[in-house]
Amino acid sequence: MENLGYFKTIFFNFKDHIENRTQILRLAIADLKKTYNGSALGWAWAVIKPVFTIFVYWFAVSIGLRNGKDVGDYPYLLWLVAGLISWFFMSEAILGGTTCIRRYSYLVTKMKYPITTIPTFTNLALLVVHLVLIVAVVILFWIMGYPPTIYLLQLPLYTMFMFMFFNAWGLFAGMVSCISKDFSNLIKSINIGFFWFSGIIWNIDNIADRKLIDTFMSINPITFIAYGYRDCFIYHKWFFEEPFELIVFLAEYAVIAFLSIWAYRKLRKEIPDVL
Repeated sequence: MENLGYFKTIFFNFKDHIENRTQILRLAIADLKKTYNGSALGWAWAVIKPVFTIFVYWFAVSIGLRNGKDVGDYPYLLWLVAGLISWFFMSEAILGGTTCIRRYSYLVTKMKYPITTIPTFTNLALLVVHLVLIVAVVILFWIMGYPPTIYLLQLPLYTMFMFMFFNAWGLFAGMVSCISKDFSNLIKSINIGFFWFSGIIWNIDNIADRKLIDTFMSINPITFIAYGYRDCFIYHKWFFEEPFELIVFLAEYAVIAFLSIWAYRKLRKEIPDVL
């Protein structure tokens, strides 16, 4: 009966998304507007912030540490950009997942809106910005003499993997954070660690003793996504050429999806009272 309960929860989760698809899109647009319309530069911040961040990391590594070596036939800047664009989404989704339900508490307490769809529209808002950045990166590569290749056809697959994983994360983290603010504070504290241990700004090929690092990287979902993007832009590899990493990522997604359903079943009745 317990397993049937989980399957029922998954079914109603899908049902909530289908029945509220129009409202999800409207709320995603509203979330975007709320994020950028309050500033003088408005939507320009969606590009300015990532560009400035990329410049800082490129300057620190290439100029400051003098360690920004070319990767194959590609300049370090392009290698860096190919990995960082996915991190911009993942970083916002990791932190935003812990606060999304609290930020939209009125939907739960006053409108009885389905909790399961709140991470979806907040991540959809992030996805719109992410897609704009992808187009900008493709243009940047083209301008610098690296036109699109057939490997970019798998980019939507990695984007879908990323969205699905952090959508499940958002439901789990959002529910738990409503009950315990300590969880939200913990994620904020270790979020930067996810970045530095993911190999996004440093090249693993430059490390002599790689056995332990290779093992850690192969089980890190952030690394899987970031290097998946690099496989599209830099390394020109298909997603099925690294079957172990793909299987591990899908297994991790199954775990986080299970945890999200578990958290929803256990906490959904308490959330309105807590909020």
